[in-house]
Amino acid sequence: MNVRRVTSIGVVTVAGLLLAGCGSTDESTQTESVAAAPTTTTSTPAPTTTTVAPVTTTTEPVTTTVATTEPEAPTSLVDVPYERNESYYFTSPDGQFHCGIVKLPTRTEAGCEGATDPVPPRPADCVVNWGNGIRVANEGEGAFMCSGGPVYLSDGDTAVLPAGATLSKLGYSCTTTETDVTCVNDGTGHGFTVAAGSNETF
Repeated sequence: MNVRRVTSIGVVTVAGLLLAGCGSTDESTQTESVAAAPTTTTSTPAPTTTTVAPVTTTTEPVTTTVATTEPEAPTSLVDVPYERNESYYFTSPDGQFHCGIVKLPTRTEAGCEGATDPVPPRPADCVVNWGNGIRVANEGEGAFMCSGGPVYLSDGDTAVLPAGATLSKLGYSCTTTETDVTCVNDGTGHGFTVAAGSNETF
């Protein structure tokens, strides 16, 4: 009787252990299965935004500079209006005298023609017009003219030499005032001053 009980208990005990062992194995296997299950992580890539800056093109205005050449100014303000055929002619401001600095074949002279007073006596060797003009030449003092016709008239109109102006050409200088004209040989210093009511030679 006792032997059967022990055997029964032993069998029951072994059977229990086996069951426990089997259950433990199943749990362990189940746990391992759960633990070993792969983890899948899904990552959604963020959208990439590319911003392109606008290209600005600036065109500089083209400036073209044209060089201009100014015409050369005359050497003197009084050169051009008075020149005729290598000589220079002018009228006194009061219109009483026609004057010139004249280049002749044998000499150069400056003189004026017009009525003046007083007039010295006519020289014996003058058989044409006398006392209607006065001049200074390359040599000697200024003197009255003995001439057969106008000497200091140019073709066409003759410009007025304004009062206070000086025309210097060919070695002579002529200066005007409101009433008279003075011409001088620049080299010798000789010359004359002539007006309607007076005159002087030097």
